Amino acid sequence: MNRPAASASKSKRVFNFNAGPGALPLSVLERVRKELLDYRGTGMSVMEMSHRAAPVEEILDRAEQSLRRLLNISDDYAAIFTQGGGSLQFAMVPMNLYIPGKPVDVLHTGMWTAKPIEELKKVARYRLAGSSEAAKFTRIPRPDEIRFAPDASYVYMATNNTIEGTQWQSIPDTGAVPLVADMSSDILSRSFDVSRFGLIFAGAQKNLGPAGATVVIVRRDLAERADKNLPSLLQYRAEIRERSLYHTPPTFAIYVVGLVLEWAETQGGLAAIEQRNEAKARLLYDAIDTSEYYCCPVEKDSRSKMNVVFRVAGGSETVEDKFAAEAERAGIVGVKGHRSVGGLRVSLYNAVTIEAVQTLVNFMRDFARKQR
Repeated sequence: MNRPAASASKSKRVFNFNAGPGALPLSVLERVRKELLDYRGTGMSVMEMSHRAAPVEEILDRAEQSLRRLLNISDDYAAIFTQGGGSLQFAMVPMNLYIPGKPVDVLHTGMWTAKPIEELKKVARYRLAGSSEAAKFTRIPRPDEIRFAPDASYVYMATNNTIEGTQWQSIPDTGAVPLVADMSSDILSRSFDVSRFGLIFAGAQKNLGPAGATVVIVRRDLAERADKNLPSLLQYRAEIRERSLYHTPPTFAIYVVGLVLEWAETQGGLAAIEQRNEAKARLLYDAIDTSEYYCCPVEKDSRSKMNVVFRVAGGSETVEDKFAAEAERAGIVGVKGHRSVGGLRVSLYNAVTIEAVQTLVNFMRDFARKQR
């Protein structure tokens, strides 16, 4: 079995299919290692620098500009780097965007909309504009199952569901009502029109970089909705005004995010990345669908290209545990499903190569043959 290419130091590298934190581009990791002790002649690591130092402000600006180029973000939108992960955004979004008396419409597609609903209950009214819970979240809500209120404060959705393995293949039209999207697990993986959204947020630890940084892209006028008495640290306008420097940001994490964004540009941007992601997903799904030993519970038109879930031997936990253990011994890690649903899950984030997926597919075929 082929193993991942080693770096200059002959480090042993596994095939990493973890759901998050996930794989990072090897060239980015090598760049971090090169600059770790002395960032570009400063005699310091980025981790040691004042967040007010010119090199750090340059890092922040460069990362923002790369993000704007990749996603074609207009000046009508602010792009900021925050802390607290996507989970803090579950509360920050309604704190800033909820208009009293106007419920939030939620498109409910699994655990990563269930958690925001729990936060919504504390600060806002909401209604389910669409849900696939009756189908056990094995698909995205169908168009005829969605009803938006014209006076909603905003519509909330998760574009990709890492646990259930589903993904919106097209973005619903919410008219004049702002659309808020958690894109933590599929941002930068495909092309989309930012102008269709009022706010987008994404934890960095899947497609953007390491854990610790969160990207928020918000329409500037919406950021002004927040009550002036909301604590400043929880106001988007405070971070926008200070250009992500209202308080000490996660400087090292943002530095790595910037390197990942630069890498994405060298890969040909979102169009080229999307093509590679489609090829990786097609390779894995074809291996599952053409086998009698593996099965994917997700309806085909809702399947995620980032997180592929499947069962082995009819859902035998014993066999699935054996699969995960043997895969790890073969240098294939991160394939166990989320503890809430079981099964297997393979995450195909941008840094995962087609060679890694082919190695996994070969392992799957070998494993199935040996069990018969």
